[in-house]
Amino acid sequence: QVQLVESGGGLVQAGGSLRLSCATSIRPFSWYTMGWFRQAPGKEREFVAANTWSAGNTYYADSVKGRFTISRDNAKNTGYLQMNSLKPEDTAVYYCAAGHTNYYSDYGEYNYWGRGTQVTVSS
Repeated sequence: QVQLVESGGGLVQAGGSLRLSCATSIRPFSWYTMGWFRQAPGKEREFVAANTWSAGNTYYADSVKGRFTISRDNAKNTGYLQMNSLKPEDTAVYYCAAGHTNYYSDYGEYNYWGRGTQVTVSS
C-alpha cells in the first residue's frame, strides 16, 4: 500500500512564501522520479516541477522558474516544493506524484499520486 500525503498549503498574500511537503511510504524513494503538478478549477492539470531519479536533475515550468525550488530527502522518503514570490495565478490544488520515469512532465507517466493540498494567494 503506497501512500503520498501533501501538506503545507494555505492562504498567503502575494509576494509571500510557502513550503509544501510530500511524505511517502515509497522505499527506496531514491529510485523514483518525484513530480509536482497543480490544477485550478476549470483548468487542466499543469506540470510545475520534477526531480528525476536517474540523474538527479531538476526541471521547472517556465511560469515558476526562478521562484520555486524542488528538493527531496531520500532518507525520510519525503519531497519538498519551496514556493517564493507567490502570485495570485499560483492559486491551485497542488499534487505530488512519483514513478519510474524520466518523462517528468507527462502526468500519465506517474504511478502514485497524493490527494493534493490547496494553495491560495490573495492579491
